[in-house]
Amino acid sequence: MSAYSPIDAPPHVLELLSALHRKSLEQEAALSETGKAVSTALLAELREKHNDGAQAVFDELMLDKLIALDEDKCRFTYQLINAMGATNIVEAGTGYGVSTIYLALAVAKTKAATGKPGVVIATEKEAEKARIARKHWAQCGANVENQIDLREGDILETLKSGLPEQVDLLLLDIWAPLALPTLEIVKPRLRHGAVILIDNPISAAEGYADLLAYLRNPENGFRNITLPYTNGFEMSVYMPQTAQ
Repeated sequence: MSAYSPIDAPPHVLELLSALHRKSLEQEAALSETGKAVSTALLAELREKHNDGAQAVFDELMLDKLIALDEDKCRFTYQLINAMGATNIVEAGTGYGVSTIYLALAVAKTKAATGKPGVVIATEKEAEKARIARKHWAQCGANVENQIDLREGDILETLKSGLPEQVDLLLLDIWAPLALPTLEIVKPRLRHGAVILIDNPISAAEGYADLLAYLRNPENGFRNITLPYTNGFEMSVYMPQTAQ
């Protein structure tokens, strides 16, 4: 981590984040010749070796891997939340909860500044990942823990109810086939000007083809830009013709 960080957090939280990002990068380097592990590419490689059993092999391989959202993308998201004054966030694909820490820190800051209520709704299907994510959040302290509502299980079920009246930001860092169905569940709650962020839209373009086609169709109300981070970082702003 560089000497300066835009993240407003106690030293022990910054140290934890730095350590988790280092571990994630080490794991990705061991998984991929490019040094960046992309789930769709890894699964394609496994299918060549294991055919129908590839998904099970992939799931077992990834069970103990952080594969966290890149640190620069996390910092951008933190700054964006502060700039938007966003307080209600949905994170699709929490994993071990690294990016969730940034979301919680930013939401805590905007809640304090605006006096508005808010929550980070995190999602994770694997119980062990959820357990370790909670451990990481506990290490950060109440200012992080108290912002997060973790939904365990099938995301297409856990997000069906209990969403805020208005969602400010949706972070999609999830298995590609689930991305568009997740957006469709959350979309009715997106406020005018809400932001959708998608990791790896360049390297995972094939897996995200349906999602990206949907977002880039002007009739669906989104305006898009691919930010020049490693493997891309898609930023879509929800601007339907009639403000909600």
